[in-house]
Amino acid sequence: MSSKSANKVVFRFVSISFTVLILLVIFIGVFKASTFCYDFGYRIFTEKPMESEPGRDIVVQIDADDSAFAIGKMLEQKGLVRDSSLYVAQYYLSAYVNDLLPGTYTLNTSMTTKEMLIVMSTALEDTEVEKE
Repeated sequence: MSSKSANKVVFRFVSISFTVLILLVIFIGVFKASTFCYDFGYRIFTEKPMESEPGRDIVVQIDADDSAFAIGKMLEQKGLVRDSSLYVAQYYLSAYVNDLLPGTYTLNTSMTTKEMLIVMSTALEDTEVEKE
């Protein structure tokens, strides 16, 4: 076998190996991204509270100019939600989008995100009247 044909065989082997490697990396990347997206989407609708009943009461302050992302970060820092990005997705997919009212709220670590959104979108005067 001549060196020219040997070089062609080696080049062909390297070329095929490189192509297989690239396809494998693409497949693994798509698989990882799909798994992440499925998990994130599943958690949007099934995320459990941080703690079971009775939980801990935590006071939060919502300002009129707070964004959903800023509120999510604050809730994550205070231990009310696991993931601020998940909170933001839940907020924008909820019926309470653009309904959050500025104020001071007492939330509990045993509340779901939906329950927190209900509390933060209810006027404080209405809540006080209902309790009396």
